[in-house]
Amino acid sequence: MKRAIPLLFAVLKFVSGFVLASSAYELHRDEYLYLDEGRHLAWGYLEVPPLIAAQAWVTQALGGDYFWVKFWPFLWGALTVYVVGRAVQKLGGGWFAQVLACLCYCVAGYARLNFLFQPNSFEVFGFTICCYWLLSYVQNAQPKYLYYIGLGLGFSLLNKYTTFFFIAALVAALLLTPQRRVLATKHFWLAAGLTLLLFSPSLLWQLAHGVPFLRHMSELHDTQLVNVSATSFWKDQLVMCFPALWVWMPGLLALFAYAPFRPYRSLGLVYAVGLLILTVLHGKSYYGLGYYPVLFAFGAVWWEQVLHRFRYGALMRPVLVLVPVLIILPLVPFIFTLYPPAYMQRISAKYQDLGLTRWEDGQVHPLPQDYADMIGWQELADKVYQAYQALPDSTRAFTLIKCDNYGQASAINYYNRRRALPLANSFNGSYLFWFPARPAQPYRHLLLVGEGHPEELVPHFRELRQVGEITNPYAREKGTTILLGTGPDAAIIEQAYREHQEALAVWVKQK
Repeated sequence: MKRAIPLLFAVLKFVSGFVLASSAYELHRDEYLYLDEGRHLAWGYLEVPPLIAAQAWVTQALGGDYFWVKFWPFLWGALTVYVVGRAVQKLGGGWFAQVLACLCYCVAGYARLNFLFQPNSFEVFGFTICCYWLLSYVQNAQPKYLYYIGLGLGFSLLNKYTTFFFIAALVAALLLTPQRRVLATKHFWLAAGLTLLLFSPSLLWQLAHGVPFLRHMSELHDTQLVNVSATSFWKDQLVMCFPALWVWMPGLLALFAYAPFRPYRSLGLVYAVGLLILTVLHGKSYYGLGYYPVLFAFGAVWWEQVLHRFRYGALMRPVLVLVPVLIILPLVPFIFTLYPPAYMQRISAKYQDLGLTRWEDGQVHPLPQDYADMIGWQELADKVYQAYQALPDSTRAFTLIKCDNYGQASAINYYNRRRALPLANSFNGSYLFWFPARPAQPYRHLLLVGEGHPEELVPHFRELRQVGEITNPYAREKGTTILLGTGPDAAIIEQAYREHQEALAVWVKQK
């Protein structure tokens, strides 16, 4: 079967996601947020476009269990490795090149990326399939591939705004190569129109809400991206795809220097321009992951053709296939969530120089940030529910649950989705749009999660006491408290709704 190898790796990629995961970890804080967005379908959110919420809605409709949460990133990862294998076939690669390219994808940083229910997995798939269609267009100039690219870019824009950087890199690459002729065709502009048509509902949502995307990017730059230096960005590029470095690097160089690949130079320029844009804008390291899979295909085919010229090349192929696997072995704990937190803490010190435990604050911590963000949420949700159940039956329904951040609110909502508990709320992120209207009957209780200044609230309650706390030592949220305020006065309720309106105005003030 012509597609046997890509299909085999696609199945392995999907199944391995469930097998190579420790039950010691829960969902990631971002996963809870995206799942909650599925409760509030819209054409946009403060954090992301709507595609991830549509997937969340389906997940919630199917019960919201672990399998359906992880189904999506595992699916996009499986489809991506399939496209990589098919790209090799498009270039005339045999079994060795197909296995090598697909294996490179499976052992690089995508193993960790494709584990999380976030927009990143679809982003990598979207960029890879667009590169595959560009490769196909270069080969036979059929207009249908331009429309496929337009379709792929449209859905990618509905998935993540970083697609604008990819589009800029793609257009620049076309302008710098003989493919610039396509810019003068009606099919190019109709394909561009298709992209805009698909993205238009989300674009209109942005305009109707004062373009919160710009505010989000500004806030992201000031709090996180400012900590990303060009040196650390490129160091992370080498680390994330290190097991495949000896494949993607020759693939990139071959696109510019190897005669048989000369027609495909635009794909090399997409990588070069895209990574340059991310470097200048201080993009997060993983923003670059969508640019590598197509290089695996070119690098693998280049290796296959080079080995074909050597007398013992056929004998070397099986050995070289093992190289990515051997390289990845020391990094397994940081690619697959195989090991529990205690073991990870013991070994993390050995890898500090690689930046694997550096968080978005620029500091080095005992565990990788993603790992610490997958701990303590069930404990928090259970303790909030227990505190709610302990309230008097007559006043329990008049309770507001307010959290300091979206991770807390969304995790509480996820683990209590089958329990009789009001939805948790926050002033953080898209929760600003979902804060409940003031009820006809006043609140009798406030459950406050992560409140940083409880001493200021004491005069506004008949009683304010701590009823819970996250105690898991490995959780990023360790020490987060749960306060129960009984008998809130009108002033504190008024203050809460005023602060909500002020926080919302920051995002929609341009409306």
